[in-house]
Amino acid sequence: MKYTIRQYLESMLHHSRTGWLISGVILVLMLVVGPIAMGQSDTAIYHLVIEQSTINITGKNVMGMTVNGSTPGPTLVLKEGGYAIIYVENKMDEETSVHWHGLILPNFFDGVPYLTTPPIQPGETFRYEFPLQQSGTYWYHSHTMLQEQSGVYGSIIIEPKKQTFEYDKDLVLVLSDWTNQKPVNVLRNLKRGNEWYDIKKKTATPLSRVIARGGGGAQVKFWSQRMDGADIADVYYNAFLTNGKTSSSYPDLVPGEKVRVRFINAAASSQYWVTFGGESPLLVSADGLDVVPILRDKFFIGIAETYDFIVTVPISGQMEIRAMAQDGSGNTFAYLGIGDTLFAPVLPRPDKIEMMKKMAKMDMRMGAPATKFMPKKEQPKKLMQNWGMKMDKKKKDEKKHGEGMDMPDMHHMDGKKSMPEMDMDMNMFAEYNYDYLKSPEKTTLDSSKPVKEVLLNLTGNMWRYIWSLNGVPLSETDKIEIKQGEVVRITLNNLTMMHHPMHLHGHFFRVVNEHGEYSPLKHTVNVPPMQKVVIEFDASEYGDWFFHCHVLYHMTSGMARIFSYDTIRDPRMTQYPLKKLTNESKHFYTWGTLDAASHMAKLSLTTSNSRNQFNFKGEYGWNKNLETELSYEYYLYDYFRVFGGINVENENRNSLNEISATAVVGFRYFTRFMFNLDVRMDSKLRPQIGLSRSFMLFPRTIIFGEIEYQSDFGLVNDLRDSEGNKKNYDYELVWSAGMKIILTRNISLFGSYDNRFGAGGGLSVMF
Repeated sequence: MKYTIRQYLESMLHHSRTGWLISGVILVLMLVVGPIAMGQSDTAIYHLVIEQSTINITGKNVMGMTVNGSTPGPTLVLKEGGYAIIYVENKMDEETSVHWHGLILPNFFDGVPYLTTPPIQPGETFRYEFPLQQSGTYWYHSHTMLQEQSGVYGSIIIEPKKQTFEYDKDLVLVLSDWTNQKPVNVLRNLKRGNEWYDIKKKTATPLSRVIARGGGGAQVKFWSQRMDGADIADVYYNAFLTNGKTSSSYPDLVPGEKVRVRFINAAASSQYWVTFGGESPLLVSADGLDVVPILRDKFFIGIAETYDFIVTVPISGQMEIRAMAQDGSGNTFAYLGIGDTLFAPVLPRPDKIEMMKKMAKMDMRMGAPATKFMPKKEQPKKLMQNWGMKMDKKKKDEKKHGEGMDMPDMHHMDGKKSMPEMDMDMNMFAEYNYDYLKSPEKTTLDSSKPVKEVLLNLTGNMWRYIWSLNGVPLSETDKIEIKQGEVVRITLNNLTMMHHPMHLHGHFFRVVNEHGEYSPLKHTVNVPPMQKVVIEFDASEYGDWFFHCHVLYHMTSGMARIFSYDTIRDPRMTQYPLKKLTNESKHFYTWGTLDAASHMAKLSLTTSNSRNQFNFKGEYGWNKNLETELSYEYYLYDYFRVFGGINVENENRNSLNEISATAVVGFRYFTRFMFNLDVRMDSKLRPQIGLSRSFMLFPRTIIFGEIEYQSDFGLVNDLRDSEGNKKNYDYELVWSAGMKIILTRNISLFGSYDNRFGAGGGLSVMF
């Protein structure tokens, strides 16, 4: 790939450390590049400063991140056909980045560190620049680890050359979510499988409640497929925000004015249902592009999507705009105008138990693995055939006789649905389709171009919190090769219980819907649980482009891919290894539990990433019984891992006179109905099998139990009975059962009985 002298000069000037050097850069650019950028009268120049700051949203001081002293950061107002020069200064003690979400721009300035753009190191300033080829509502955010959750995001308005709709004022409403926890601790909490978030949100579905609602059979079916229940959102949030506040008011809007309200969902992992008080507003734009106007008094906005509405400020009072988190766990508000409030409709909270009951009646196989035994052999069609929604017998017969069609082509390209969306169509998710969006112009692609079909199954493991595509996290896969001049058609097949907003950098794609030739163009598409969405785009760019789920914790845990054109890597990226990005999902997270009780004490420690796990468990009973074990295990795939380690325990009950250390090897398997199976052999050739299980009986009450049976055939030990006579067989049976009552995120009360230690109770602390 060729580069001009100007481009090389830019690359040398991109990392400046002091104000005078920035000024020098600007001066040189004015002299060297002036005719291209600075000479334009419509060139916009912004300086953004990212720094760590104390933020207090819920009455508690929390260390977060701000852009120019606030979160969200400032709105950047640009002009279509103009030019943008944006300096981003990093005043933090860690690297950062900025991605310009939805903008069509040169690959080098897309803002994904280690893929397209250098990271901005502490104390450095990076200059982004790009022509403005579009108009509409967009936004920007950090693409470095979990910084977006901490506050690094803001809005962009690109004014069109020619207005297509009449209105008096603009109002940007940036929706987001806020946690008082450090984002890395949120992810660690998700990976260790703590039930606290569902308890705090009041979205837990304990067995007692499920049975009382007549869902016992549904629960058993879910358990049989290694699923605890239907899920909607992962994280408990302390607040949901509109423009950085739980409630924002705009009394300066004059009654009767028409306001273009630009909604941006900049949340890390919250999707919203939005309702309006007063008259129904007019939806005019989606993801920055015009759509055929339609009255819409309720709409769903996925993470990273943008929608524009023209709203008339009420004559008789102020309009309430209510955004409810998808799982019903909270709301955020905006108020337009003055006077008595015209309240927005309050939507009912989703009924997870009713969802379970409906889904249990459907012919589908849940629990597709998030990690495969052979990740280099993705086999997406086989994965789709084995998991997800199944055809009934009639449809199977039709397909057998050639009347059906292959699953990747669930939608004809004219937008008509084949196989009536499996009849049932999971009606509970029907309201999440995009059939209400219609492009004002035809969006069909050149039919003479070759078509590259890509099938991506969306896969995840809630228990280990690993997310992937085709059962393969980003760290274990190769780039998806595409070529200029072809049409890329992607079937997104969701095999999980959660919604996934999928975003493609640097491109707009058609979301194939019932409008066929007029299917809308978007840069982000929400894929509902157990559903398929077909998107397609004209491959007309160059370089590598990120494609990922915009639930921040899903992306960081592996649900991403790289679409790569057949072009060389930008030489300015030579010193920035791509592995730094792709290996994010391989990071190790560590957690532990300390139990202190009247009959025993126990310490458990775990360090884990997507494939590797180190475990330590130590138990000591006050009646002088001891067992500790240190092990390493490797996950061959989601449910099966092999392990080896050292076990130390006392040989004689209630006595520490004889301590024995043995090596152990074996495998662990997460079975159907969600039992943990442990099969092992120690260095004394004693086989052992163990089984454990826990479940939530009441909203804060966990029931747990474990049993182990070890056989000794005397292959190494000299077995004797109590009278000293030799015997050929001996065994040891260990079992325990108990109950835990969750008090806070990290503290629980528990009581248990163990046949080694006896009965007792105490305190359990997670860390």
